[in-house]
Amino acid sequence: MSTPLQEFDKQQAIRLEANCIIGIDEAGRGPLAGPVVACACFIPPALVSDFADVNDSKKLTEKKREEIYRRLIQAEVAYGIGFACAAEIDRLNILQATFLAMRRAAQKFLNLPHAIALIDGPHRAAGLQMRQEPVIDGDAKSLAIAAASIIAKVTRDHYMDLLDKLYPGYGFAAHKGYGTAKHMQFLREKGPCREHRRSFAPVHKLLHPSFLP
Repeated sequence: MSTPLQEFDKQQAIRLEANCIIGIDEAGRGPLAGPVVACACFIPPALVSDFADVNDSKKLTEKKREEIYRRLIQAEVAYGIGFACAAEIDRLNILQATFLAMRRAAQKFLNLPHAIALIDGPHRAAGLQMRQEPVIDGDAKSLAIAAASIIAKVTRDHYMDLLDKLYPGYGFAAHKGYGTAKHMQFLREKGPCREHRRSFAPVHKLLHPSFLP
């Protein structure tokens, strides 16, 4: 018996006359530091039943996310990863940087005939040269998007673990760049590093205290 997430993708394929459903999701829009990471993911029909336990990454424990992530990347699941760094986020704004990461993630799928990308959220990915459909709360509805959410989240978490070693003293491995009390304490003590998003208000205020109340 198929799961609701699997059924959703089947129905979208029928409705949109597509033979290839690609889920696209991102991780890391909210943090004060680190990149935004997007994943585009296609699960071949023969493998769909192997991932009945896939769900929105936010609804899974870290241990479960890691376990599903390993299974996805070890199986013949096709996926691409795209990063937009802190400097690009500051230059473009977080929404446009997210679209940039999505375009980079989807590169390998651009020439697939009769494919459609299901994008998590209310927006189409600006500049993505393929058929696409936004799906609000897509990571809780679509198997392909949920799988993409897991790969994006775990990939970003691993990257933040690396940044913790490159920039010790900020606690990146613990908070992954989010604006926790500890992170704010470290920011006040050390000032921002090159991985901090200077356009985000808490960081901007530390750099330019006279411009914000």
